[in-house]
Amino acid sequence: MAILYDADYNKWVEETVKQLQKKDYAAVDWDNLIEEVADLSGRERDKLESLLTVLFEHLLMIAYWESERDYNLRGWLGEIQNFRIQIRRLLKKSPSLKSYLVFIFDECYLDARKITIKKTGLNSEIFPLSPIATLDEILEDDWLP
Repeated sequence: MAILYDADYNKWVEETVKQLQKKDYAAVDWDNLIEEVADLSGRERDKLESLLTVLFEHLLMIAYWESERDYNLRGWLGEIQNFRIQIRRLLKKSPSLKSYLVFIFDECYLDARKITIKKTGLNSEIFPLSPIATLDEILEDDWLP
């Protein structure tokens, strides 16, 4: 099974599930299974970081990229709603991630600020160094800068 893990990950997962369902514990590739289970939480945290960063990017573009706002506003608003929904779904499935969201909030804002400066070509001085809103405001459906 360990060889299958490296050769065909999806097949490894299917076989592992079958072995667990049959309670054939001796055949389970425990080392890789433990590694995969431990990594699940990391994937959720990474996804949350990514979603929060792109949410901030779009909010910053609405707030400061005036020359593109009229043309792109509807698309940006749709993306903002999408990111908010995805963040709420993650938090609903794993409420303990809320504390992680609070922990990464400032860092995600600063990352989004850097990305938005590059995307827009705008002077970095117009973008505040601290987040443009609170976490609750950022996640609120009707809140916009």
